[in-house]
Amino acid sequence: MPTPSQQASGLLVLPALFVAALVSLPIVVTLLSLAQPAGPIWEHLRDTVLNEYLLNTLALMMLTGGFSLLLGVSTGWLIGACQFRGRATLSWLLMLPLASPAYIVAYVYTDLLEVSGPVQTMLRSWLSLGINDLQFPPIRNLTGAAVLLSLVLYPYIYLLCRNSFAGRSGVQFDAARVLGHGPFSAFFRVALPAARPAIVGGLALVLMETLADFGVVSYFSVPTFSTGIFRTWLGLGDPQAALKLASLMLLFVIVLVGLEEGNRRGAVDRSDIAGASQIKLTGVRAFVAIAACVLPIVLGFVIPAMTLAIYAADNMNAVTQAKFTQLALNSLLLAMAAGVGVTLIAWVLAYVKRLHPTPLTHGLIRVSTLGYALPGILLAVALLKPVGAFDTWLMETWSVLSKPLLSGSLFLLLYAYVCRFLTVAYQSVDAGFAGISHDIDAAARTLGTTTSEMIRKIHFPLLRPSIFAACLLVFVDVMRELPATLILRPFNFDTLATQVYRLASDERLAEASGAALLIVILGVLPVVLLQRTKPRAPQAGNG
Repeated sequence: MPTPSQQASGLLVLPALFVAALVSLPIVVTLLSLAQPAGPIWEHLRDTVLNEYLLNTLALMMLTGGFSLLLGVSTGWLIGACQFRGRATLSWLLMLPLASPAYIVAYVYTDLLEVSGPVQTMLRSWLSLGINDLQFPPIRNLTGAAVLLSLVLYPYIYLLCRNSFAGRSGVQFDAARVLGHGPFSAFFRVALPAARPAIVGGLALVLMETLADFGVVSYFSVPTFSTGIFRTWLGLGDPQAALKLASLMLLFVIVLVGLEEGNRRGAVDRSDIAGASQIKLTGVRAFVAIAACVLPIVLGFVIPAMTLAIYAADNMNAVTQAKFTQLALNSLLLAMAAGVGVTLIAWVLAYVKRLHPTPLTHGLIRVSTLGYALPGILLAVALLKPVGAFDTWLMETWSVLSKPLLSGSLFLLLYAYVCRFLTVAYQSVDAGFAGISHDIDAAARTLGTTTSEMIRKIHFPLLRPSIFAACLLVFVDVMRELPATLILRPFNFDTLATQVYRLASDERLAEASGAALLIVILGVLPVVLLQRTKPRAPQAGNG
């Protein structure tokens, strides 16, 4: 006879099935669009700009991936395998660029490096040159977009490489040294091949974020799938053509998800392998290592943050206005609602997995957590189509409804956030459940504890740090999310992110600096959280 907990877990499979269906809806809608007949606008796009979208997207992914590999692998090797003064501090400072949304970094550097910007103006003043005598190459192009994206995305590769290099096989590495190979030769022959799963996994995440980017490519006028979907939907007014573009973008996503999953399965846990003695760097070598680690921090975080702080200080009136307060309030309430709601759904999924760990449960959870790979622009257009059809049916069936019920509502926006960020919350909550022994549950049941009492008195206190981390991570992600918010937000409902995008697009970065700075400051919170919760690397040398 099933126990009360087993009966409860069986009932919880139904909500898990419901969540999986909701998250998979945009994927199903996007794939079904492939079977729909092509209209004249789609045929026009196919014959004119589709190849450009494809080539630019591929080129952007390749360039961003290459630059991110250079930064992420080099800094990961220096921090994970070498010992020098300041290494421990640089280890977490290198994650700070994650706090800077790519579109904000693009706005800052464009303003700084343009012809009339402060950098070129200062250089011409120092060198006594005219405006025609000294001009930097334009930054607003595909290469510039790739460089700026890599400055904020390389930490994905750095984090995985750092842990991989710190946990490498010491026997193999030392054997290479004994055979006459220097540190760099041993790196290419031993450490780099051993870290390949981590490198490819981090690269897959970087490419997913590059594919999903809208703010940078839109501001730099680089025609990619993201900008093409936006223009086709809102500019040309053809949802079907936009969905067909989204379906091609989804094919990229499927390939990248497969790449990440394959390397995740192929990765070897080296946490129990004794690492080799770290390479001690002193003198010039230590200085070069420190400079190599400091440079991406300065470029990816310090310069953007300081620039925004200076602009905000010079435009305090914009920060103190009632409109800014309303924007901040909108963003905070939306982010808090999404954080609590997404974390609650994640807890239900993790609880189902704990009580009912069947292949069905694992499959439902896998489907429910696919949304992390879906770009915000794809989610937006894939949700608007079925929701719009549902609203039309409601208005035709119920004459009392004079306007759409779900389209352009906060509910639809929160729905998109659930699809997009459920994975982030689930991983945190599931990790918390993994730290709670099943023996505790068995002992509680032996003492006559009910399921609700176990959740309230045992699980929740132990899960509190993981739940808080999940809420915080979702909160920050929602605060900085741009494309989905830009398309799905209700009329006359702006957030800090949409306000920054609007003002920066009008070349009014100084007015947007306060909102942008607040987004960056809030983005630092999960970085600090990652530092506090990351597994400790071997402490062979503190630095």
